[in-house]
Amino acid sequence: MALEISGKLIKLLPKQTGEGKNGTWSKQDFVIETSEQFPKKICFSAWAEKATQIESISEGTDLKVSFDVQSREYNDRWYTDLRPWKIDVLSAGSAPSQVQDTVASDPFVSGSGQNEDDLPF
Repeated sequence: MALEISGKLIKLLPKQTGEGKNGTWSKQDFVIETSEQFPKKICFSAWAEKATQIESISEGTDLKVSFDVQSREYNDRWYTDLRPWKIDVLSAGSAPSQVQDTVASDPFVSGSGQNEDDLPF
């Protein structure tokens, strides 16, 4: 099952490395936040060369992540990982934008040109 989601990279967790029966392994967890009406934070686990790729991307960068969902059982408990197989950079991170003066755009402030009884939604 291949899925795809876009969001802003908000956190790089510490890189993990170790030795296994097949040699050295490395894992980099990272969190993106979607830009929906109700944003969701999603943690991915990147392994091997994808771990190296994601650590070179700075926080605040917009990404499109193609991933697989994998589950495994250990001692009668199930663990699920989201493993990216393709990471595309959509835009580089930028400084937070300045907050605009909300008084001029508030529909309830008199003189804004709208009826005060109108709801903004």
